[in-house]
Amino acid sequence: MARVKRGTTTHARHKKVLEQSKGFVGRSSTNYRIARERLEKSLQYAYRDRRNKKRDFRGLWIQRINAATREHGLIYSKFIAGLKLAGIEMDRKVLAAIAYDDPVSFKAICQKVAAALG
Repeated sequence: MARVKRGTTTHARHKKVLEQSKGFVGRSSTNYRIARERLEKSLQYAYRDRRNKKRDFRGLWIQRINAATREHGLIYSKFIAGLKLAGIEMDRKVLAAIAYDDPVSFKAICQKVAAALG
């Protein structure tokens, strides 16, 4: 049986890890063993934070809506309840975008919500 030299596969695997760990601080970007550990941890953070990003953005949208509704004499919770009563089906992302970019349209929405609340 022929002899198998495994240097090329090992080199390729090391090179792949070191390329992915580019930008890490210190030996974490140059030393294979440390780079592999840091890379595994960074991938765990990336996985976790892809989910946390959704949570963070929802909070931002709620803050923007709340700030905009208070300018029109409403609070966030009453505004959301009024949206349901008025039959307006918009998600928080769209409402926050309207509140941020188009205050005139948001004022009209607030007036409809206030009318629905009575």
